Amino acid sequence: MSVYGIPQAKQETQEPAVTTATIRAAKGQRKIAMVTAYDYASALMVDAAGVDIVLVGDSFGMVMLGRPDTISVTLEEVIHHARAVVAGVRRALVVSDMPFMTYEGGPAQAMENAARLLRASGVRAVKIEGGNIVAPQVKALVEAGIPVMGHIGLTPQRAAVLGGFKVQGKTAAADRILEEDALTLQEAGCFSLLLEAMPPAVAEIVSASLRIPTIGIGAGASCDGQVLVLHDMLGLLEGHLPRFVKQYAHLAAEGREAVARYVREVREGTFPAAEHCYSMPEEEERILRGK
Repeated sequence: MSVYGIPQAKQETQEPAVTTATIRAAKGQRKIAMVTAYDYASALMVDAAGVDIVLVGDSFGMVMLGRPDTISVTLEEVIHHARAVVAGVRRALVVSDMPFMTYEGGPAQAMENAARLLRASGVRAVKIEGGNIVAPQVKALVEAGIPVMGHIGLTPQRAAVLGGFKVQGKTAAADRILEEDALTLQEAGCFSLLLEAMPPAVAEIVSASLRIPTIGIGAGASCDGQVLVLHDMLGLLEGHLPRFVKQYAHLAAEGREAVARYVREVREGTFPAAEHCYSMPEEEERILRGK
């Protein structure tokens, strides 16, 4: 432990590390729990809680940096956050988003940026948004030994083209497109597929058609797993939340009250108390004070 109480090294764990093979094998056997994390402290927390996958989502651009969307998030910023998350995870599989315009240019661009992300951060897989159009990139990455999680439905990086953050697959025709995308990404080599913001019936059909597991967010209970943004589920930010979010805590309010108590105690002079201070021998203190 350091003087500030921060662990300097990971503790050993008896539980085997989660791998992409573990996730594939969970299909039809058990549900998969995935949560986002963006720094060392949150990574320690979610890993200790037993999640299977920790996602370093480009959503940190919104929930941690206060931006209106994920478009401006850079590869350098993703590496910065991912490296901190990897330092705090002992067991879960750490997957990182590939940010906007780091793979859309084709397989060569995707290979260069994904390799840099893995080398610099230590994550073990990447997530790419899009359907048929990104299949060549997925295939190239997988063939090079880089595991890929696909992402279809509402793809935030393409929200402008989709007309905003809207539910996808609300017609039979749109459902067929999503099914085709899912099957294409499976054949390209994805080890799992994230389904975002679509009717449960659509997600159920897509999940049943695949050999690989699906992770849902706003896609109903028929997916093989679920993911939530940590800041949403813990209530770390206040304001409007998507319909699919369940808050398991309300830490913004609790944190605000804790800081308010600290402010009061500082102003009243009751903090720090004796138990928060370091002592010295009485004789040394007398000498110090010239007595």
